[in-house]
Amino acid sequence: MRKAAIRRTTKETDVAVAIDLDGTGAGSVSTGIGFLDHMLDLLARHSRIDMDIKAVGDLHIDYHHTTEDDGIALGQAVNQAMGDLKGIGRYADVLLPMDETLTRVALDVSGRPFLVFRTAFHSEKIGSFDTQLVGEWFKAFAMNAGITLHVETLYGINDHHISESCFKGLARALRAAIAIDPRAKDEVPSTKGRLGG
Repeated sequence: MRKAAIRRTTKETDVAVAIDLDGTGAGSVSTGIGFLDHMLDLLARHSRIDMDIKAVGDLHIDYHHTTEDDGIALGQAVNQAMGDLKGIGRYADVLLPMDETLTRVALDVSGRPFLVFRTAFHSEKIGSFDTQLVGEWFKAFAMNAGITLHVETLYGINDHHISESCFKGLARALRAAIAIDPRAKDEVPSTKGRLGG
C-alpha cells in the first residue's frame, strides 16, 4: 500500500496532504489559491495519484508561503509513500504539448534531489498568481520528493498554457517513473543496490 499522509504546520501555513500512489487520479484540493488548486488537480488526474490537499495560509500577505509549503508537503508525502523504491521504473521523460506550448520534463527518482527549471513566463501574473511561484513550487516539490527533475519549456506564448504544460508533464513523467515493473518488483533500480546519498 503506497500511501502517505503529511501535516506541515508553521506560523505561516497549515497544510495537510494525503496521497495514494496507486490511485485513480482522484483529487480534492483546497489551498485558497484558485490557480494552484487547478494545477494540483490536474497533477493528480494525469499522474493517477489520489491527492487530498488542504491548506490554510497567510494569503493576506501573498501566495508564496502557501504555494511553497504545498510543494514541500506533497513532496514529502510522495517520498514517504514510495518506501524502499523497490520495483519502480525510476526514470521517465515526456514531451507535453499544450496548444502552442511544448514542455519537456525528465526525472529520476534517485533520492538525490535536484531541479533544473528552464521555463520563462511573459507576464508577472496569471490572474492573481505570481508566475515566479511556479518555479518555487517545483523546487519545493523536487527537493522534498527526493527526485532529480528537469523542466524546460521549449516554446510557448500563453502563460497559463506554459504553467499547465509543466504540471501535466510532471504528472505524466511521475506516473511512469513510480510505476511498479512486475519483472523487478523486489529490486532497487540501481547497480549500487540502493538509491539516495
